[in-house]
Order: sequence, then structure tokens, then C-alpha cells
Amino acid sequence: MSSKVLDQFLETNLEDLKEKGLFNTIDVLEGSNGPIITVNGKKMVNLASNNYLGFATRPELIEADVEATKHYGAGAGAVRTINGTLDIHQKLEEKIAEFKGTEAAIAFQSGFNCNMGAISAVMKKGDAILSDELNHASIIDGCRLSGAKIIRVNHQDMEDLEAKAKAATESGEYNKVMYITDGVFSMDGDVAKIPEIVEICEKYNVITYVDDAHGTGVMGEGRGTVKHFHMQDHIDFQMGTLSKGIGVVGGYVAGTKQLITWLKSQARPFLFSTSLTPGAAGACIEAIDLIQNHPEYVETLWENANYFKSELKRIGYDIGKSETPITPVIVGDEKLAQEFSKKLIENGVYVKPIVFPTVPLGTGRVRNMPNAGHTKEMLDDAIKVYEKVGKELDIIK
Repeated sequence: MSSKVLDQFLETNLEDLKEKGLFNTIDVLEGSNGPIITVNGKKMVNLASNNYLGFATRPELIEADVEATKHYGAGAGAVRTINGTLDIHQKLEEKIAEFKGTEAAIAFQSGFNCNMGAISAVMKKGDAILSDELNHASIIDGCRLSGAKIIRVNHQDMEDLEAKAKAATESGEYNKVMYITDGVFSMDGDVAKIPEIVEICEKYNVITYVDDAHGTGVMGEGRGTVKHFHMQDHIDFQMGTLSKGIGVVGGYVAGTKQLITWLKSQARPFLFSTSLTPGAAGACIEAIDLIQNHPEYVETLWENANYFKSELKRIGYDIGKSETPITPVIVGDEKLAQEFSKKLIENGVYVKPIVFPTVPLGTGRVRNMPNAGHTKEMLDDAIKVYEKVGKELDIIK
């Protein structure tokens, strides 16, 4: 029997979430997370997945996962620093470093673990972190865990970044200063201004950290946002996930050998959590090989994304300033965004509402992620639904 205090806390706060429209309902997929999904017996065009290249269901990755599992087992059996480092983990890290154009890399169990571990392993009390105000929650939590002073930088505002970098480094208050930014911002799809960031950070000797969760497999012929701008020799931390464009699970940091050696000795999620499963490592290696050897996968992603975005704009939707396949449809009012998502799902297009506090108040939206697995017919079906529902709700004319 649970505590009365706990019961009261949960009952009160769950009801509060429901009243505010912030309660999160979790849908269960009856099958794989592909371009078409089945929920509650209903097939829908899936535009909510991060599976950019469709790799989560590719036969080559499934086979690589199975073969690695047969060879090494279902689990690694220990943390990396005891005897949970298998040679397939080492091969994965070498593959990531080659892919990102760095000396070395470290693999974590998730992207969230990666940010929690890597930021706090280097930044400490007495340091300062300049952080773009729209950075991912895992960055925010990693910064908090570090104990460093957190200084918010206006989104993509290079004048604000320079002013705060100058003030922080010249104040004498901090031992070291870091700037952290997403490479691709997950709610709007805009891309970090990496060349300008590098220029400012090098001017003031600020450490650079790019979270490329939504850039890997998408930007720079799949190699990421940093590679897109040819800045791999100027960014200290290239962080990313193995669960979006790569299609499996995990996270990584790529950088110098010295940095990776430090993270392997100090990053707590790496030190105190069991390693990636051998199957996941094998599938990730296969995914990176596919990206490197088959540029058509990334090209198809962009063809689908550009087509879908142009069609949404044609029928009158506001898709913001997206520069990537991430395609928001911004409707403004939070309740309208909720109703919009509900109607789209009822009509066979699976997208979820994004509302405050995830995005600023009054910028409610649904977020679309067209991927390489969608056919033109699927996207056309989705556009027809968008046109029908948009007119029913007076969002478009």
C-alpha cells in the first residue's frame, strides 16, 4: 500500500496536468515504427517519428543486430570500465570517429545520458556555460548537473552570444567557459550558425559543444551539421544520438583522443551503466556504413521533405523557418493545436501537438517528420488530409 502523502501528491498533480491540457497520453504501436503505423487497429501515415532514414526497420540493420546478438549475447554483462567493453563497442567508436572526422569517440546508452555525462564531466562549479535558450532538455539537465553558472543566450542571436562570451571570459569570475547549442533545433527545424559560433568562440577562447541529435543522418551528406559547414576541426564536442538518423539507440561524443580518454574516466552514465547491447552496436555500425556508401538514402529524405514542405505551403500553412526535414505547422493557440492533432489522427495522419512550455506560448503546432521511407503517394495522402482538416478548423481557406 502506497503512502497517503504520495497518493495525494500524485492525484492532485495529475488532475492539474489534465486541466491544463498538459497530460501526456501514450499511444501503443501494433507493429514497427515505419512510414505507416497501426494504432488501435487503425493504419495511419506516420509523420511523428525521428526515424529519418527509415533505418529502424531496414533488413540490413535487423540482420546486423541479430548476428551481433548471436555472437556476443543479448547484453554486454557489465559496465564499460569493468569488463563490459566488447570489441564491437570499440569498432563502433572507431566508426563514429571516422564518420564525424575526429580522432576518437565514446558511445553512451542514450543521447540523454550522453549530455548528462559529457557536460558534467568537463564543466564544474566555478565555470560558466552559455546555452541557447531553445536547447534540448537533456542539455539543460546536463548543465544543471555540472554545477556551472548557466547563462542563457537568445536563440540564434550572434550579437547576444558575443556580448555574453566577452563578458563571461573577461570578468575573471570563471575558470572556463563553454557554449552549447543544438545543431538542428527540434521544434522549428532551424540550423545553428556554426561558422559564426566558431568565430566568436575562438575569439574569446570558449569551449564549443554541438548537440547534433537531429543533424546526424540528415545534414552534411548524413555526417551532421558540423560536417555540413566543414567545421569538424573547430568544434570541441560533437555530440549526437544513434536513435534518430541512425535508427537504433544510444548516443556519442566525438572529439580529440584526450577528450575521449577524459570522458571514459569521468562521465558517470558511462561509468555506472551497463554498456550498449551488442546487437545495438552492430546495427549502428551497419547504419553508418549504409550512410557512407549509399548517399541516395539521405538524398531521398531531402526530396521527400522538400516536396512535403512545398505542398504544405502551397495550401496555405505556416511552416515557420525550418531549414531541415523537421516541419512544424504553426497554428498559434494551444487548444487549437490539440484539436488539430486529434482531427489529423482521426483522418489517418499521425502527428502530435507541441504546446507551451515546450514551445513559447501562442506558438502551438503539430510537428511533421517526413522521412526516406515515405512514398510520394503517402505524402500526397497526408496533404489531402491536411487540406481537409485545415479547412474544417478554419486554419486555411
